[in-house]
Amino acid sequence: MSKNIARLAVTAGLTAALSFGGVMAPVSMAFADGTPTVAQDGNVKIDEKTYTDTTFKGIQIFKAKVTQDLEGVKNWNGAKTLSDIEWASDAVRDAVIGAFADTSDVTKPSGNDAQKWADWLKVKTEGEYKSGTDKTTKLDAGKTLDKIAKALEDANITEGTDECKTSPNGTFTGLNTGYWLFVTKNVNTSTNPPKCDTDTFTSPIFVVVGGSAETIAPKKQVPTVTKAVKDDKEGGSFGDNVFTNPNMAADSRMDQFIDYQLTGTVAGNINTYSTSYKYIFTDKLPESMTPKFKDGSTTPDVTVKIGNIKVSSSSYELDYNNNVLTVSFTDLKACVDESGDPIALDGNSKVTVEYQAKLDSTKIFDANDAIKTDFEGLVGKAQKNEVKLTYSNNPHGVGEGTTVIHRAYDYTYGIDVIKVGSDAVDGKNPTLSGVKFTLQEKNGDATENKYIDAKGIKHNEGEVVQLTTDNDGKINVVGLDEGTYVLKEVEPAPGYNNSAASGVTFTISRTLNQAGTDVTPDTTSAIVAGQDVVQTGSAKAEVGKLSFTIVDQKGTGLPLTGLNGVTFTWIAGGAVLCIGVAHLIRSRKQAEESEQE
Repeated sequence: MSKNIARLAVTAGLTAALSFGGVMAPVSMAFADGTPTVAQDGNVKIDEKTYTDTTFKGIQIFKAKVTQDLEGVKNWNGAKTLSDIEWASDAVRDAVIGAFADTSDVTKPSGNDAQKWADWLKVKTEGEYKSGTDKTTKLDAGKTLDKIAKALEDANITEGTDECKTSPNGTFTGLNTGYWLFVTKNVNTSTNPPKCDTDTFTSPIFVVVGGSAETIAPKKQVPTVTKAVKDDKEGGSFGDNVFTNPNMAADSRMDQFIDYQLTGTVAGNINTYSTSYKYIFTDKLPESMTPKFKDGSTTPDVTVKIGNIKVSSSSYELDYNNNVLTVSFTDLKACVDESGDPIALDGNSKVTVEYQAKLDSTKIFDANDAIKTDFEGLVGKAQKNEVKLTYSNNPHGVGEGTTVIHRAYDYTYGIDVIKVGSDAVDGKNPTLSGVKFTLQEKNGDATENKYIDAKGIKHNEGEVVQLTTDNDGKINVVGLDEGTYVLKEVEPAPGYNNSAASGVTFTISRTLNQAGTDVTPDTTSAIVAGQDVVQTGSAKAEVGKLSFTIVDQKGTGLPLTGLNGVTFTWIAGGAVLCIGVAHLIRSRKQAEESEQE
């Protein structure tokens, strides 16, 4: 009976004691088995699993006797209650009361009495979080407890005292009993891949210390970013989930725009950020590429969304300089849609930036249409696009975090073709210069009415361009996409037949590597032509290209029975006539000499 009386007394006396809603386990009126016992101290663990070197700070707000049921040795259970509440220190008192100096709330206590302030804070918190709170609650900026946390973080409270402790791993032992605030003191970058981004500060954690140990996960979510590219192959996408399985590789022809998407998450406790929430995408394109610009400008054409809502361009700054595309939000929380209406953010919000970019022939080739030295290894090599995200990481102060770099890759391919004659000398076929070809891509069974030049650029329908073999009998084409092509000979070398008039059909097929390593067209790539047109054993696949040799047959001499034969007869007859005349003249001369004698 005396035990029950004691329980009732505690309950009656402490119904107004601190529970502070969502910042600790709520006070329960039910009693567990055990004897109500006043705790002598308490332990707290901020259970940070990824950023294990984050430093946390604990500040005691109220000293108090903390009572909890105890069964046996250290077997604490049930709800905690507080009594004999006092300010932890004058500095804490002044910071907390000062946080509400400008409020016109008539319910605010007029004096410094700790118990009255504790009661008032409890009532205010319960009014602000109608649906209740728990250990996972992330405080809203400007609410009562958030104001207290910010005031205490800004206050000049001496660390290392019984009322202010720090821990490099979030472990606090032997703390004075009472009501405590725990915040992040400083952050580092995780060394645990893949989450090597800069850590963020937790939303303030308020805990009743004493009795059973409290283990609490930080109330945060470190922003992340990813980059995906959409392959132009039928059915291509950015990936079924851009964070867990983004499509990181695509291929394209020269000057063909392809789609890129940047996607970032926000701080899980973004509602706690009372100051502006800075958020910046920094996207570096390779030297070989250029983004698509808005008509008549040098401003990249981007689409920015929060969730499915398109963000007004007035909400961010856009810059493109030295191949770096930057999309900057001074305050992501202040974004509006295209109608000017605010866009709501929470910890689950995602921000996307979509744009197009191309392999730019004007960067890759010189004025003579020769590939520049810097890009001689273009085919089959990953053209790396890199993005990182910079974000505010301190709800109550100035601080920035940065993600690791995430990449996406674009590839292009080429062909090397050698033109030779069939008339080999000592086993070596002569190379043929000046031979002209056309190159077209097939679309299904049909051949497109567009022609491709040596730079891989498709020309408008009906605009015929030709490829001409050089002094070594070679043509080289770079900037081809995956696909099937037809290479037709339209003008052979003098004295040779047009063996490839019907065209050599070849297919560039590939397996894209999501890691950005070199790509070689599949060795099963088909090279189809008539008999003896493609030299046996010449077809091969190398990094980024196919190569093969086309053979033209040497022209053939035939018997002649026409004009050339008659001409020969006249020549032969004339020769006989000349001989006869000469013989006649000689005979007469000899006769005349005989008569004179």
